[in-house]
Amino acid sequence: MTATRSRAAYLGPERRRPQVLDAALEIAAESGLAGVTMGAIADRMAVSRPVVYACFADRAEVLTGLLERETQLGLQGLFAMLPPERTGSIQQLFVDGFRALFEAVAQRPMFWRIIYAEQPDAALAPAIGHGRAEVRGRIAVVLRPLLERWQVTDLDVAAPVLTDVFLAICETSVQARLAGSGSADPDQLAELFGRAAYRAVRAVPAPPAEVSGSQVGGNGGVSE
Repeated sequence: MTATRSRAAYLGPERRRPQVLDAALEIAAESGLAGVTMGAIADRMAVSRPVVYACFADRAEVLTGLLERETQLGLQGLFAMLPPERTGSIQQLFVDGFRALFEAVAQRPMFWRIIYAEQPDAALAPAIGHGRAEVRGRIAVVLRPLLERWQVTDLDVAAPVLTDVFLAICETSVQARLAGSGSADPDQLAELFGRAAYRAVRAVPAPPAEVSGSQVGGNGGVSE
């Protein structure tokens, strides 16, 4: 063990930081965030505590660095949500999007557990807020082309509201996926949440028809 620690110590902090984060992630997956301490990381890496402290000042800095890294990796999966070219059916597009989201959850479960934790670690509060903002921003980018296609009126007002509605459904779906959601498989959950999200976001008023004075009282209508 002494020889291992000696060899490991030769690596500088810049090369060591990713290894510290990897060790922290392994510990968090096994024991939860409460188990991530500087001592536990040192033991996992077979190095002395000063080696870990040379990379990060304290536990809070380790956890923040871990969440920032996992946020970037986790959000890469959201690029696959709702690609317009995948299908001609908008509702199916939403279903496919939730399948992509569940794949992202399966690939980086710890990120999603942290970002949507019911009782988040106090040391992570600022980073979690930033991570949630990143998720919201990505969803807003995904939704806006659809809202434009549907010719939603007052888009600058409606888009943030509909983004929050969609985000709430996404959060619930992620929690259901992480919890296993009973006997439902990912495809069933994608169908359920995809259709629900489509109905929720699509439930916006159609743009008002321009009616001339001569048409008042006539049989003019508003197209869907």
